Amino acid sequence: MQKLILDGQENTSDHHESDENHQNHDQCIVVPTMLNAIADGFIKKEKSWFATSQLPSDLSIRVEDITFYVHKYPLIARCGYLNQIELHEPQNSHLGYDIKLEKFPGGSETFETILKFCYGLPISLNPANVAALRCGSEFLEMTEAMEEGNLISKTEAFFTFVVLSSWNDTIMVIKSCEMLSPWAENLQIVRRCCDSIAWKIFRENSTAGEIITNKRTWWFDDVATLRIDFFMRIITAVKVKGIKPEIIGSCIMNYGEKCLPSMYGDTRGMDCKIGTNRRNDSQWSITSGRIKETSIGQNKEQRTIIESLISILPPQKETVSCKFLLRLLKMSIVYAASPALISELEKRIGMVLENASTNDLLIPTYAVGEQTINSNEEQTIHNIDVVQRILDYFLMYEQQKLQQQELKSTTLNISKLFDSYLVEIARDPNVSITKFRVLAESLPRHVRTCHDGLYRAIDTYLKTHPSLSEHDRRRLCKIMDCGKLSLDGCMHAAQNERLPMRIIIQVLLSEQVKMRAAVHGKDITESDDNSDKENSWSSTKNEVKSLREELENVKIQMAELHRDYSELQQEYEKTNNKHRSPWTLGWRKMKKSALFIRKMIEDETQEGEHRVKPGRRTQSIS
Repeated sequence: MQKLILDGQENTSDHHESDENHQNHDQCIVVPTMLNAIADGFIKKEKSWFATSQLPSDLSIRVEDITFYVHKYPLIARCGYLNQIELHEPQNSHLGYDIKLEKFPGGSETFETILKFCYGLPISLNPANVAALRCGSEFLEMTEAMEEGNLISKTEAFFTFVVLSSWNDTIMVIKSCEMLSPWAENLQIVRRCCDSIAWKIFRENSTAGEIITNKRTWWFDDVATLRIDFFMRIITAVKVKGIKPEIIGSCIMNYGEKCLPSMYGDTRGMDCKIGTNRRNDSQWSITSGRIKETSIGQNKEQRTIIESLISILPPQKETVSCKFLLRLLKMSIVYAASPALISELEKRIGMVLENASTNDLLIPTYAVGEQTINSNEEQTIHNIDVVQRILDYFLMYEQQKLQQQELKSTTLNISKLFDSYLVEIARDPNVSITKFRVLAESLPRHVRTCHDGLYRAIDTYLKTHPSLSEHDRRRLCKIMDCGKLSLDGCMHAAQNERLPMRIIIQVLLSEQVKMRAAVHGKDITESDDNSDKENSWSSTKNEVKSLREELENVKIQMAELHRDYSELQQEYEKTNNKHRSPWTLGWRKMKKSALFIRKMIEDETQEGEHRVKPGRRTQSIS
């Protein structure tokens, strides 16, 4: 950091004579030479500053809560603002001061430095105070017309030739401008700092050649300490100069990591907590602990940061990660950002949805601030509607790829991601069966080559909602294709008591189709999860014959089960008491049949050649 020591004492001319002082007294006041020589500093007493001089002070100036007792002549000689004010009669003597400078840039500390300059005392110019002194001198109109070599020209020269030539000094000056609005803007201090920083970034990247975009460059952390409006201006200037979009995207992500509040248990970024009225401790929280209400001003500041970052994102697809985009989306919902920006962000996420993870898609439902929450209405933990829209955008982009004959497709990856997301939301007891079905059916059927993930989501939903009717359970299971279940999935589904009996029959029939295809030597299409078991279907003729015999036994057991069911139905029609002994007798027979089938399954598993369950709880085929 560079600094410059200035001596503000004047060499007054010898032609200042006493008779000239009495002439034109109403138009100008000549500063006596002796005054500068005897004022050698200031003394602070409580909230007052006194000039150490042999002459008594004749002027009091209030800046913020500090009162300065000074002399008129040194200030009037160099400050055009004070020279225009009538100072001969006390104006606010009953208040304890003569003049009050409202909203003085830099405050009382800057005004004290300017007083020292007016008294001819040495002052220090450095990057920390040059912007404030430049604004303060402009406020007091310390121009060259008042005196040659006045404070405006000295601060302007130091800023232009010393500060702007140094990266660190420029960063320090632009930080100091945060408290000097609007003076720093009007004097073009902020603009010149931003242009200087952008030029240094461009020059460094041009000389360095190719840059690894996934690695932070040296200037990321420095610009991340700036206020959001200054950061935006630097990024805009860098874009104009032609910096690569990948570098700009990495810089924006680094700024977001440092300035956005965390959605997780860590305290990275700004340690703020966002207010909401969530009723469940396990629901979304910002940082650690329960969500606590914050001030409206803080929420507004965070919303401004989020909206600004969204607006300056590079339009290219791979410039920012999907994880960062989803974090921005979560923050946008929580802080009630502009709906137009949220919609734009959802479209951006849809372009790179295949790179997301399940946890990234778990977006909170509620927002704070202006949005009103109906406590009487059951709300889901996660915002399913947002994910639905993102998926729609993704499918739209995939359709455009197919029309443009692009060979690369990401729908296979999205099926596993989406099924994992369905498993997570299925654990929410407030998710309706209609919303769950609509979301599950949003993915086209041809995209899922294996339905094991979808089956797991359905099973989780049935486990979380045990009170579903038989009709709803059948309606939910219709979205699953039993023919696309792996052998492990079929084994689990056949023994799942939560599934309707009709679905279990379909599972068994799908296995029979596979076995018949094996008998005729046809290729069996299996899922990726079951690809390693393809060779097990090329068995010898004797093994296939043995397998067919076991299937015949399964049919016999199915017929026996049908007879038991018919007897049970006849007994039920004869009695008016529901769920009595006839049911008990019937279900015992069904249980015995099921146990027999399960025993056959275990015996076949021990053979190790085929993992087919011949015995399952089934229903006769009418």
